[in-house]
Amino acid sequence: MNAEIIGVGSELLLGQIANTNAQYLSKKFAELGINVYYHTVVGDNESRLKEAILTAKKRADLIVFTGGLGPTKDDLTKETIASELGVSLVTDQQALESIEAYFEKTNRTMTPNNRKQAIVLEGATILPNDYGMAPGMGITVRGIHYMLFPGPPKELYPMYESYGQAYLAEKLDMKEQIESRVLRFFGIGESQLETDIEDLLDAQTNPTIAPLAADGEVTLRLTAKHGDVVEAHRMLDEVEKQIMSRVGEFFYGYDMTSLQAELIATMREQEVTVASAESLTGGLFSGTLTSIPGAGDVVKGSIVAYHTEVKHNVLHVAKETLEQDGAVSERCAEEMAVGVKKLTGSDVGISFTGVAGPSKQEGKEVGTVYIGIAFKNEKTRVYSLKLTGSRDGIRKRTVNYGIYYLLQLLKQ
Repeated sequence: MNAEIIGVGSELLLGQIANTNAQYLSKKFAELGINVYYHTVVGDNESRLKEAILTAKKRADLIVFTGGLGPTKDDLTKETIASELGVSLVTDQQALESIEAYFEKTNRTMTPNNRKQAIVLEGATILPNDYGMAPGMGITVRGIHYMLFPGPPKELYPMYESYGQAYLAEKLDMKEQIESRVLRFFGIGESQLETDIEDLLDAQTNPTIAPLAADGEVTLRLTAKHGDVVEAHRMLDEVEKQIMSRVGEFFYGYDMTSLQAELIATMREQEVTVASAESLTGGLFSGTLTSIPGAGDVVKGSIVAYHTEVKHNVLHVAKETLEQDGAVSERCAEEMAVGVKKLTGSDVGISFTGVAGPSKQEGKEVGTVYIGIAFKNEKTRVYSLKLTGSRDGIRKRTVNYGIYYLLQLLKQ
């Protein structure tokens, strides 16, 4: 099955919002073996939407629409599709009752135009909207499958997971089970990882291996198809073992986890506490960790020591260190980590000092970073980095490296 995804909404073309729906659906379709060859975005204009539909019909047997199902006059997806397909529009009573119940529950007055959201293509399979009002739908006309989803991701994502995927699986007459697994890596670039497993990528058939780089890390999505779920898992295990034998040192977790979630879980399991001394990161490390539930069990606190006086007066970094080596130095990072550990009574002290930009500091180039990690009864480790990118990018990557280094030490 070859698919085209058509996003409807002038806000997409104006750059007011990103078309994350197309990205999400493409990933989900890949898991089902559906090829997505085109992403199209059309404004709230009937003639241009008709033109997009006519073009899509020539090159796809699954056409998916996102957006344009709302109550206002510029929400014209259903009306335009109905006209093009020669299908009538009818009111879905269950959807209408759901909309009325929503307004009653929220103690709001329902305006007449909200009834429009309950109008559907006659003969379509209705996909309930558990997190909004406009239902989705699926219909097949003259051999082409059409699916309509609401625009808000908070409505589209659960609608697809709960109803859309099953609808497509039925249309595909799928006999096989599809099992996926995401492997997450940090500290290795996408090009290097692909080079290290190039022969596996070239030889892939089933399971498939799909690399993706995002936010300074690399993920590999493994997808296996088989009639037996147990066999599909065995196939995934076999490919994972081959991958890990080459790049396993950079692996940190599976599926929807994150570096910070893995660190918090590991520290809670080992009953280890941490405190941070942050210069260039300005509290970003502690903010990142405390965004994870359960962080209060392991995060003792943080000192934002942006000025040298705070490094000396609060963290007790020696004057000689600041005068001779500088605030951006290996020695300063070491003393900051030790200082915050002693000050807070934590098991681990971690420090961040460096130059985020836009200009040099103490003669050090932008992107020069030092991360200190002090454990009880162990020699303090200091990691030096040479990072590139924007000021914010350097700060975020510095935090990610700090989390990664600490996670690796704890796992050792």
